[in-house]
Amino acid sequence: MSRPTAVPLERVETVEPIDPGARIGHVHLKVADIERALGFYRDVLGFELTQRFGAGAAFLAAGGYHHHVGINVWESRGGDWPAPGTTGLYHFAILYPSREALARALARVLAAGVPLEGAADHGVSEALYLRDPDGNGVELYRDRPEDEWPRDAQGQLAMVTEPLDLDALLALDPG
Repeated sequence: MSRPTAVPLERVETVEPIDPGARIGHVHLKVADIERALGFYRDVLGFELTQRFGAGAAFLAAGGYHHHVGINVWESRGGDWPAPGTTGLYHFAILYPSREALARALARVLAAGVPLEGAADHGVSEALYLRDPDGNGVELYRDRPEDEWPRDAQGQLAMVTEPLDLDALLALDPG
């Protein structure tokens, strides 16, 4: 299969913005081992298994949705992590509805022995960064209310990357 020819950005005409109601609905990942990936997404993060297609694929979700995460081994069974310096997924993000829910997620991740690669306060959000068993970057985060987002003197968004106080976050988890 040949690569499509890229159109230089300066030649792309902006017609109209995407509908403001559009959202990223799910992520579908190639994994090396379905059971290992299920152990992470179901058992560590807490997604519910909604459907399984034999030993080749599975779909997981939160809150009764059809799927937020799809995993398959169709082209990747037994595969290695992507090599450094190659293109691919940097990370995908899972949005939690509250700071308390993010605290519970952090407690689950730490209890499972999954190492954090980072934690940051971005002004607009609080974020935890880790990798799944196949090396895919995963961000667990919660948004602050929009009226709390940092802005510059011109009113433009002014996101930051500051340390996130993990102890203060964990103090919110009643478990």
